[in-house]
Amino acid sequence: MQLLRRAICAAALLTLGGLVSAAPFAPKEGVHYKVLPQKMDTPAGKQVEVIEFFAYSCPHCNVFEPVLAAWVKKQGDNIAFRRVHVAAGQRALPQLRLFATLEALGLTEQYHGKVFAAMHQQGVRFADDDEVVDWAAKAGIDRARFTDAYRSMGVQSRVRRAAAMMNDYKVDHWPFVAVDGRFVTSPSMANPDESHNHGAQSELEQQQVALQVMDALVEKAKAAKADKK
Repeated sequence: MQLLRRAICAAALLTLGGLVSAAPFAPKEGVHYKVLPQKMDTPAGKQVEVIEFFAYSCPHCNVFEPVLAAWVKKQGDNIAFRRVHVAAGQRALPQLRLFATLEALGLTEQYHGKVFAAMHQQGVRFADDDEVVDWAAKAGIDRARFTDAYRSMGVQSRVRRAAAMMNDYKVDHWPFVAVDGRFVTSPSMANPDESHNHGAQSELEQQQVALQVMDALVEKAKAAKADKK
C-alpha cells in the first residue's frame, strides 16, 4: 500500500509539472476560489497558513491525502499547514475524536495515513468509541494513554473548535482548503466546468488543478504580507 501511495504522489507531481509547463494558470475569484466575507485570524510571520478540512470516511479525501502531502512538502517553509477533521454529525464523531486524540498525543503524522488505510482498504468503520480504541491499541498506541486522551476535556475542546471552524470558513463539502484565513478552494471548486463535462477529467487531474489554484493563492497571500511591511 505504501508503494501505491508513493506511485500516486509521483504521478501527481509529474502531472502537475506537465500542467505548469504547458501554460501559466491564473485562477479567477468566484470561479476557481472564493474570498471569505471576513478574514480569519492567522499566525503572524512570513508563513501562509493553509488548512485542509477533511473527513476520514470521505473517499475523495483519501485520494487527495498523498497528493496534498506531496504539495505540502514541496511548499516547505512557505506555509504553515494544519488539518481539521470536519464535524459532520454523530456518525462521524468517533472519527473526529480519533483525529483530535492523535493531534493531542502528537501522533498525527505517524498514524494519519494508517487511519485512511484502515477505513478504505481494511474495512475498519470507526463507528463507535470501542472500535476506535481497539484499533488504536492494535496499531501500537498504548491503550490507557489513548483512552485517557480520547475522553479528555482537551479533546472535547478540539471537537467543538472543529465545528466552529467549519462555520467560520463556510465549509460545505470536503476536502476543502483555506489559504491565509480568507481564500477557500477545493478540487470540485477549482474545476467548475466538470459539472457540465460528464467527468471527463480524472479525479487526480482535478486535484492537480486545485493544487495550482492553491499555489497561486499562497503567492497572493505572500505578496500581501510583503506589502504590509
